[in-house]
Amino acid sequence: MTTTKQTKTAILYRMVMPDHVCPFGLKSRHLLKSNGYEVEDHHLTTREETDGFMEEHGVKTTPQTFIDGKRIGGYDDLRVFFKLDPPPEEQSETSYKPVIAIFAVALLLAPGLSWHQYGTLLSLRAVEWFISLSMTILAIQKLQDVESFSTMFLNYDLLARRWVPYGRIYPFGEALAGILMTAGALVWLSAPVALFIGIVGTVSIFKAVYIDKRELKCACVGGSSSVPLGFVSLTESVMMTLMGIWMPLKALLF
Repeated sequence: MTTTKQTKTAILYRMVMPDHVCPFGLKSRHLLKSNGYEVEDHHLTTREETDGFMEEHGVKTTPQTFIDGKRIGGYDDLRVFFKLDPPPEEQSETSYKPVIAIFAVALLLAPGLSWHQYGTLLSLRAVEWFISLSMTILAIQKLQDVESFSTMFLNYDLLARRWVPYGRIYPFGEALAGILMTAGALVWLSAPVALFIGIVGTVSIFKAVYIDKRELKCACVGGSSSVPLGFVSLTESVMMTLMGIWMPLKALLF
């Protein structure tokens, strides 16, 4: 006795115009096919056709997916449908993903450099590189929009609240310290900079989170950050403080 597997079919309407192919339409088609659906792919090839479709179905955006005669919605709705994301009412406005990505890349880069330089993945220099590279990458995030960063920074940094320009100087100081510590150069300059901004950051974050109990977003990955201010943010400042202490101590001891 043989059984035939029932074909799952989805109907997709997406914009495919001479000067614009909707990226979310492509992502929706890929997601449907990845989940075993045959896609009945309808192209909306003009602005008029797209507007007419949206008016007919009472929607404001395309693409739109229909499965078993039911409108699922756009790409985000499709991800919810396949249980890749929680429903909107359960989604959080904060996420640790940006800072996890940064620390993960630095954690891979550091032993890579150690392997290249010393022939081993594990070395004291690899630990130093992990911290200095993390500082540098985090600084890049802030430097993309210094004004936006400095505005968010004012929500909790004690020094920036007393002297506003510090918020604009901070990312440059973090980048300078991180680059010099990665190179192992000018410790007399990099260590005091890292120690100063690390201590100020540690005190500011600790006060805002653990004393004042405020729920804020951290500016650690830039002014549009969705990372909550808390332990991870505190870790960045503590790491800078420790590097500011360790680098000159190492120079004296070794």
